Amino acid sequence: MLAFRNLVEQYKDVSFSLACSILKDEDEAADVLQDAFMKVLNHIHKFRFDSAFSTWLYRIVVNTCLTAKAKHKKQVYEDLSELQEMPSEEHSSLEKYSEKERTAFITAAFKLMKPDEALLLRLYYLCELSIAEIREITDFTEANIKVILYRGRKNMYNILSKLTGNELNPLT
Repeated sequence: MLAFRNLVEQYKDVSFSLACSILKDEDEAADVLQDAFMKVLNHIHKFRFDSAFSTWLYRIVVNTCLTAKAKHKKQVYEDLSELQEMPSEEHSSLEKYSEKERTAFITAAFKLMKPDEALLLRLYYLCELSIAEIREITDFTEANIKVILYRGRKNMYNILSKLTGNELNPLT
């Protein structure tokens, strides 16, 4: 059981981030993540070592979230009041903001993005997974992943520009 506790500790943050990007609700994401980790515990004997353990685990997290989302079939509307309170000083890039402000802007941007875009950006940049690993997790085609990543980056840039109230330096 200690080994499983260590496993949860190692993967909980990224898994929670993925769950939040799909469900758009932290409380629901936490509940679904518990279910996902229970599935991992109950089915760890089925892991075949065909891919990285993280890929297998993230696929379980994503599938559990998608199942929960389909079950609830509810539309989530985000409260943007926290963004209205943020300073709108003129800055030419996110680097001028404090770490806390940048995190708030990026978190808000993820909430405003299409779920597929937010998910793939998190898998690619946060989890540092390859296109092939993302394909395994999501069952999207390689071409579709590349298109969604491209659109996601563009959408992220546009949202961040609007949230900060000015033009940002190009994100590279």
